Amino acid sequence: MNFDEDLMPRLLPVDDFDTIEDFDPSVPPRTPQEYLKRVQIEASRCPDVVVAKIDPKKLRRNQTVNVSLSGCQPAPVGLSPSLRWQQQQVANFSVLRRSIDRYRDHWKSQPLDANVLLPRPEDEEGWKKFCLGEKLYCCSSLSQIINKTDCPGIDYVQMGFPPLLSIVSRMSQSTILVVLEYLVNWFGDKEFHPELGRWLYGLLACLEKPLLPEAHSLLRQLARRCSEVRAKLENPEDAGLSALNLLICLVARYFEQSDLADNN
Repeated sequence: MNFDEDLMPRLLPVDDFDTIEDFDPSVPPRTPQEYLKRVQIEASRCPDVVVAKIDPKKLRRNQTVNVSLSGCQPAPVGLSPSLRWQQQQVANFSVLRRSIDRYRDHWKSQPLDANVLLPRPEDEEGWKKFCLGEKLYCCSSLSQIINKTDCPGIDYVQMGFPPLLSIVSRMSQSTILVVLEYLVNWFGDKEFHPELGRWLYGLLACLEKPLLPEAHSLLRQLARRCSEVRAKLENPEDAGLSALNLLICLVARYFEQSDLADNN
């Protein structure tokens, strides 16, 4: 097959050019040959090595990279769970997850009450209010919640919807992961509340394995935050201790983040 030389111009080496010194980059090429000559000339003028100029004053000292490898804070004396207790919790959690998988379609088909409206996945504020309730979402301390819950009956808008199987079974894995991220981030600088614990447990029970990389990071973040809150406790009878120990246990032993485990 023969090619027209005008359509398939010869790529000449720079040494073959007669007018390199007369090359004017402001003049557009008029032919394919001129275009290729322009490319060759511009390439020949580029240095072999280019070094970026960085202003040292703009560099921050002691820069660090967060790779999420830090472990959990150890439990105060007398507040760490036994290995037997942890093994039992993992066994119970495994049974629950198998039950959810077996009956997921059944629970997904169950009608929701008229007042249960699931927020859109991207509605972070909506999900926080849905799971935690407007009172908890808007208040800063547990004492404020206790003082405001003296009215009879249950107002789920104010108190938050529980993680019913008919609700969590409708949530896709991507939604479960994003809601888990909303709640873990909210917990980052808040106190631990039973409503939060129930939802975290419910979402973990529906989180499929193998985990995505972002799920690993979230679970580790959750376990570390639980250990930070637990480290401030002094009373083994504290109402939140078992829940904090349970979440750390599940992340470490069921989801295989063994370096975060309580070892006794």
